[in-house]
Parts: sequence; structure tokens; C-alpha cells
Amino acid sequence: MSKTILVCGYGPGISDRVVRRFAREGFQVAIVARRADKLAAARHAFAERGIVVSTFDADLSNPAAAKDVVVSARATLGRITALHWNAFSPGVAGDLLAAEPTAVHEALDVAVTSLLATVREAHADLKAERGAVLVTNGGFGIFDPQINAMAAQASAMGLAVACAAKHKLVGVLAERLRADGIYVGEVMVFGIVKGTPFDRGDASIDPSTVADRFWELYAKREDVFVRVG
Repeated sequence: MSKTILVCGYGPGISDRVVRRFAREGFQVAIVARRADKLAAARHAFAERGIVVSTFDADLSNPAAAKDVVVSARATLGRITALHWNAFSPGVAGDLLAAEPTAVHEALDVAVTSLLATVREAHADLKAERGAVLVTNGGFGIFDPQINAMAAQASAMGLAVACAAKHKLVGVLAERLRADGIYVGEVMVFGIVKGTPFDRGDASIDPSTVADRFWELYAKREDVFVRVG
């Protein structure tokens, strides 16, 4: 049976290279994003590279929609072997004192609640496959006074809180799922990734480097946290 990776939060940077890396290793690929037109363009671009992807549009700030994506991907491709969570909300609740409670909820839903809903729905598949949960995270999630100051100054407070919560979730899920033979790992990115909307010509991180780290985590199943940048 073919192995399948479900990439949640597809974009032109890290997740694009994760698709290429895992497809090169023989994985079937499903990608999830909010916009159907973005997915159609990605499907065409991958086809030109000889990569077949299945696409699913969903709002990953909605835990129920995130859960439904797993059901749809399984019906299309079979059991999920690996789940790559790349979804985030960079501009949500930038100033926590000014943000509406719903905005704070959205940031945490994308980072934590929807990720957890997806893992729960995929749990039986991941256990049967001795699979993996692979999580992209940002350096704002580190507990460090200088990073906290940067997050506040950059109006990225909601993102920082969400990244910190996600970092903890990865750690506790790694402990909880180890007995089921499921590996959980995180690449924490410190810096701007080339080719993304945040790249103003000064990005320093090659998304292929991050994708290679994800493959190493999947293949070796040792470290829970690694840093790039």
C-alpha cells in the first residue's frame, strides 16, 4: 500500500518543498488550503513536475473542517501515513490588548485546536502506519525576553502566543503518541523563508532546507524539536 502525506496549510514555501521531498520518496500527496484557486494552480504546477497531488479546500481555523479534511483525504487516498501541519495566522491578534477575543481564538484554533482535531481523526491511520505528525513552527514561540520584545514590536503577539502553545502541544503529543508507534516532531524556523509573501529580498532560509529537515525527522524519528535559522 502506498504511503500518504497530508499537508495542511499549503503555501509556496516550506510546504511546497515538503510536497516535493516526500513525493520524491514515493508518497502520495494531499494538500489543503483555504482557496480553491490557489490549490488549482498548485495542482497544475506540480503536474508539470510530474507530481500528482489531491487537493482539498478548507478553513483550518475551523476544527470541524480540519477533521473533515482527514476523512476526505482518507476516502481518496487511503490511510494517512504522515500529517504535516503548516497552517498559521500571521496577522491575527497582532496587538493582544486591541484584538477581539474571536481573533485570539482564531490564532489558537489554527495553531492548536485544529491541529489536535486533525491528529485525533488521523490517529487510527497513524497508529496502523506507524506514522508521523510533522509540525512547522516559528521562532516567536520560544520563551525568551528578546523574542517577546520583537513579537510585541512587530505586532505579532497573537502569533507568538499561538506558536508557544503549539510548541507545547508538540511536546506533549510526542509523549502521548510514542506508545502508539507514532512519531511527532517540529521544525522551528527562526527567520524569513525565501519565496514566501514575507520575503522582501532579504530572506535567509531556503525552504528546501526545512523540507529536508522534515524528511530527516520522519526517517530517523529521534529528535522532537529541531531549529532552522
